[in-house]
Amino acid sequence: MRKQDKIIIWSAYFDSAKTRKNGRRVVKNLAVVSPRVTEIKDAVEKLRLSCEIVADVAYPKTPWLKTGMLLVQKKQSKDRTISEIAKLLLKIRSATATTK
Repeated sequence: MRKQDKIIIWSAYFDSAKTRKNGRRVVKNLAVVSPRVTEIKDAVEKLRLSCEIVADVAYPKTPWLKTGMLLVQKKQSKDRTISEIAKLLLKIRSATATTK
């Protein structure tokens, strides 16, 4: 049974190396290289949404890669949530790049 109050978020949604056909859900300029579930979790927490990591699961298009997924509290549409996560993920990546 699907949980109607949760949204499933995969790291492939934000991967700039993937095409739209292979699972990227955001525009190319909001995507990052090889996003990790923990980075996405940080972005979700900055949006003040509750989430939980499900570790040993694979994105359906790449069943050989166990990347994990996030179950995120649903407050708005999935597309809007993904877009906001992508913007924050990009800020997190650029902040860590400048501190290195």
